[in-house]
Amino acid sequence: MNKVLGRLLKKRGIDEDFLNPKYEDLTAPENLPDMEKAVERVLRARDKKEKVLIYGDYDVDGVTATTIMVNTLEMVGITEADTMLPDRFIDGYGMSQRLVDRVKKEQFPLVITVDCGSNNEEIIDQLNQLGTEVIVTDHHEILGNLPEAIAVVNPKRPDFRLEVKNNEKIAGLEDLSGAGVAFMLAKALTNRKAIPEGMEKWLLDLATVGIICDAMNLTRDNRIICHYGFIVLGKTRRPGFQELLKVSDVRKLNSMAVGYQIGPRLNAAGRMETAEKALELLTTKSRVKAAELADNLNGLNIGRRTQQQQALKEVEENGVGEEPVLVITGKWSEGIVGIIAGKLMEKYKRPSFVLTEVDGDYKGSGRSFGDFNLALALDECQDVIASGGGHAAACGVRLPKEMLDSFKQKINDYYRSLNLENQKKYLDVQADLDIYELADLDTELMEGLQKMEPFGEGNPEPVFCLKDMFVLSMTKMGSEQQHLSLTIRDDFGVTMRLVAFYADDEWMDISPGTQLDVWVHLTENEWRDQKTIEGRILKLGVVI
Repeated sequence: MNKVLGRLLKKRGIDEDFLNPKYEDLTAPENLPDMEKAVERVLRARDKKEKVLIYGDYDVDGVTATTIMVNTLEMVGITEADTMLPDRFIDGYGMSQRLVDRVKKEQFPLVITVDCGSNNEEIIDQLNQLGTEVIVTDHHEILGNLPEAIAVVNPKRPDFRLEVKNNEKIAGLEDLSGAGVAFMLAKALTNRKAIPEGMEKWLLDLATVGIICDAMNLTRDNRIICHYGFIVLGKTRRPGFQELLKVSDVRKLNSMAVGYQIGPRLNAAGRMETAEKALELLTTKSRVKAAELADNLNGLNIGRRTQQQQALKEVEENGVGEEPVLVITGKWSEGIVGIIAGKLMEKYKRPSFVLTEVDGDYKGSGRSFGDFNLALALDECQDVIASGGGHAAACGVRLPKEMLDSFKQKINDYYRSLNLENQKKYLDVQADLDIYELADLDTELMEGLQKMEPFGEGNPEPVFCLKDMFVLSMTKMGSEQQHLSLTIRDDFGVTMRLVAFYADDEWMDISPGTQLDVWVHLTENEWRDQKTIEGRILKLGVVI
């Protein structure tokens, strides 16, 4: 074994079971709360030939979860199943009044939610009054009472979390995404012989994309699902995925391809127009239609990226001020404000809110890190906002325009009251290992790193600090010379190429002869059957 790989596995505590997980080690889905009730109700819908409406969400996890549920009901034998996704710009997140109106009009006896529903008690009460029963499958935090649904299959339920404390063997279920929970319903139906044995495995590609794009912990059950999900994705039968992989120019299937090539294109539909396009792409059986939709989503993603870059440039020109929490306003698409907030947070290393004008109000998203919890922060601002909520690291908020200054004041006063120290450490790049000899970074190491895939929350991509390296050459690349290429050498004469896309401005002043410590992710480049190891620069430090 490559000695660097051995050191890395030991430091991470990684064993053979992690590197080669077994599908049969998945936690039994019946351990999820109300799973048996959900299974029984689905089978009753099949036996009674009922119409079923699947209600999802507009992000990648919601769209993949919806597709899983569509395929699951097909395999069970339910012939009348329809779908509905919320519109980001009309409905916002969760079950909407438009859903109630549609159920009233079309008389669905059963609604199954995916990736939402746990916090929609009032909407579910309205559906109950119409005589429509609801199965909730979700993974979001439950903020109030459990809704009065036939089943609430959610690993974030307080009663389930109490059960996990007494039974560590089921703890992996807590980290499932919406797509992961939907997949577990399919697995439970397979265990009941309602789906032919093994057929549920063809849903693993969808579950994997949903789990990775929703930034779930990639350990335990998620590790198993994604390990086998990449195998399924590599030979996927879905024309939508086949065409999306082609238009995304995916050359190697890994977490990077899913998170940065496939995911953004699926998300672009809901951000820029309607998530229905992404759902149609994943459900269509027509290769021609899939090619058309994949090309359309690619165009939407290009448009999203252009708008995002323009917005960031506008923010830069106007300045961000000195407050510890950034609150930025402008006239941008609702679909991109969360991305902009994340980019500003990374650049300025401060919690960031980005708000846009909507119907006379300001509406937008917040992003945070470290010890500053956005959900708690919004609780402190209830008297100046119209609505808001979310998680520690991400939230949505709406406020009257005349309350903007009050909101800025309140959110920053709350931040200061916490007396937080050294928060930037949470965004700083931390090395797994220090490397002095570039010869140790070989193809055997890369093969080992590939076995550790997929990388993400709970299993981050390894960072290597290349110590005391000499710069042999520096080249600026790109139409605006915004990218950087370095060739470095160690004390033993071995060289390596490093690349930084959209490099920090201060990196552009590096000159040959400079001695550096460089923090990198490793990549493998293949050209004319020759494999070389390169580094993607994360951080630079000049050795004095």
